[in-house]
Amino acid sequence: MEIDKQRGWNRTAASLFHYRAHAGQEVDVVLEDAAGQLVGIEVKASRTVSAADLRGLLALQADRPKRFHRGLILYRGPTVIPFAERIHAVPVDALWRWGTG
Repeated sequence: MEIDKQRGWNRTAASLFHYRAHAGQEVDVVLEDAAGQLVGIEVKASRTVSAADLRGLLALQADRPKRFHRGLILYRGPTVIPFAERIHAVPVDALWRWGTG
């Protein structure tokens, strides 16, 4: 998994998990830092994002409200979209554009 490979260059030693709620909602990747803060990441092949794509992240946020730091939906669209408190859809290619001007 590419996200696992990318953890190596980051100063934050994050652990990598998958999340599944009792009701069946899932989050593709959950990163946890040493302080216990969580970042949930959903990866979508689509160029669009819908409210249904938030279900897993919203479940993680509700299940771990004090530890939930941020939720990201990586998708093939062109713009950052704020969906809910601390949950955004982000173009996957932004991972390589940030910091380049």
